[in-house]
Amino acid sequence: MIELSSEDALRLNVMLANPLQAVRIDESSMTVHALSEQGEASVKLNPRGRDDQYLKKVRELLSSQVLGSPGGYPIFLRRWTRMGQARDNSLEQLLLLGEPEAVVAVVHASGLTDEIARRAWWAMPVADNARRMLERECVVGGSMGSVLAEFLVEFLPFETEHRAMVETVRLVLQPGLIDDELRDKLWRAARRKNSYFIGFMDALPDALPGDGRPRADWQHVAPRVQHLAQAGNPVAAQLCRCLSDRGQLFLETAELVFRKPSNQDVVVELLKSIQNYFATVCPNNDPSADMTTIVSDAEALLDVPAVCPTTTAVQEVVGEVPEHREDVRAMLALSWVGESLVNPIFARTDAIGSLMRKKIEPVMEPVLAQIAQLRGKGG
Repeated sequence: MIELSSEDALRLNVMLANPLQAVRIDESSMTVHALSEQGEASVKLNPRGRDDQYLKKVRELLSSQVLGSPGGYPIFLRRWTRMGQARDNSLEQLLLLGEPEAVVAVVHASGLTDEIARRAWWAMPVADNARRMLERECVVGGSMGSVLAEFLVEFLPFETEHRAMVETVRLVLQPGLIDDELRDKLWRAARRKNSYFIGFMDALPDALPGDGRPRADWQHVAPRVQHLAQAGNPVAAQLCRCLSDRGQLFLETAELVFRKPSNQDVVVELLKSIQNYFATVCPNNDPSADMTTIVSDAEALLDVPAVCPTTTAVQEVVGEVPEHREDVRAMLALSWVGESLVNPIFARTDAIGSLMRKKIEPVMEPVLAQIAQLRGKGG
């Protein structure tokens, strides 16, 4: 049975005798690194036998010192999931085990703090951990927020997963993380990788950095429905929003992405973004409906008597601007779009690129038609 050399055991025990903040193991160089208030320290291992078996012994020593049991890590690990279930009072201990999965448990934990985020980042500085930590307000508003955002922006050109690109852009655009110059640089880069646009749509739906112009009839419509919007009518508010310069830019951006999504993740994230944008006017949710049904139901809703808050809001707007019935229908239809529209298609194919776009035409064309209507280009 492999045992730690007396030299390694001594040096590791001396290291662990000090108050430590985090431990990481570099398996390629067989080195144990430790972080403390005084800085960093390291122990170069002198393995006997196979490296993986030797590292197991090292981790058993760490577990014995931290948890009081050499077998403590795998027992505790079953309770530490990526669903944020790590106990808040154990987070600091988890960072002393030299186990990547323990660090992952920490960054997902509900009790994460800015200080623990700093230690976790030192222990395992990878993009997914940075994204998880930037989901926490305490980290975004703390000292680590800009550090993690800077890393993610620098790493973004090397990211290969489109869903991760969308998430990265959305997260780094949170207030106070990056400056306007870098934000504008990301916006320009979206011309080459349009999945970036979705991150912008999620984070800044009403403040996209591009140039936008209000729809030609904006000045005619707005004064007639703004009083309804101010009174709390969500349909009137959304109509004003869509016809404004910022709304037209959002719709233009959505159309740009929809005309050439690169893979299935981009389609799904785009549909979610559109759904979120129109969420305030969504009357109900039917995951089984296809686009034909959605458009038909939206059309029918225009003539339903004012018997609920949604129908009341619709009738107030249609009564004030009856010539904009089709705009209201388009908004209602877009509020129903979502991942469920493409799930039946994507369940049968893993196509990407032009072949995928061909397969999703039954969804894509009606959605584009609703966007065209709101951009004043409807037939």
